[in-house]
Amino acid sequence: MCRLFGMTTGGPRVRATFWLLDSPQSLHAQSRRMPDGTGLGWFSLGDEPVRDRAPIAAFENSDFSSAARNVVSHTFVSHVRYASTGGITVHNSHPFDMNDRLFAHNGVVQGLDVLNSWLTDVDRALIEGQTDSELIFAYITAEIRRQGDTTEGLIAAVRRIAAELPVYALNILLAEPRRLWALRYPDPNELWVLHPALGGFGELHLAAEHEPGSLDVAGANGSTTPAYVIASEPMSDDPDWRLLEPGELLIVDGLNATTRFPFDDPAHPLRAEDLSVAEATSQV
Repeated sequence: MCRLFGMTTGGPRVRATFWLLDSPQSLHAQSRRMPDGTGLGWFSLGDEPVRDRAPIAAFENSDFSSAARNVVSHTFVSHVRYASTGGITVHNSHPFDMNDRLFAHNGVVQGLDVLNSWLTDVDRALIEGQTDSELIFAYITAEIRRQGDTTEGLIAAVRRIAAELPVYALNILLAEPRRLWALRYPDPNELWVLHPALGGFGELHLAAEHEPGSLDVAGANGSTTPAYVIASEPMSDDPDWRLLEPGELLIVDGLNATTRFPFDDPAHPLRAEDLSVAEATSQV
């Protein structure tokens, strides 16, 4: 299955080099099993979303390694892809960017023609690729606009998807500046969180005094700052990784986290034997 990574410090700008490249189960390492695309998303100094994506594995992608070592942000979303829907192209690589939010997903949702019918032409104009993930994000974005609130829009969208479409798994990372939403739904695919007080961290950087806006080497003195870290599997040997419960929506705002369970079970649950060969292979 595709692998997700998210991190936020709630404010301080850090690098995520350890988690992306150096940890025992870094995305770089995981990409040897997930070869169909890689992407890293973050927020600029003006809090605009930025992405670096490619339709190749992270371990083969020098740009991914360079960004992982040099990019600083308070909030990151990254993804390595095992394709099930849509070709292996840059436009189908996660994370996606709509209305100043970043989004990545793993799982399988069927009935995409029905989902597409819920979108207006304005909603569809935001879509660049052919994945179920980006279609889901477009619908979530539309519901956020209708609800006027990110959390309520996300909940409304997932509730309708769960009530009307066949769902195998819908694991989501959604990010705004200094805010992360992580959903594990329902239970086939795992999603884990590491609390900042129990080992979650980002690598601090220092601004060079002689050149405003420039960055010194992150973590050169071993300094770190607390962060929430979310991933499809524990990325380190830390025993304090916690598996999200099925149906759990974790909302991290700054470094304050709340948990909600706003969803019923899928009305049309898919089993592994219901999936196509490509879908089933992507979920292993």
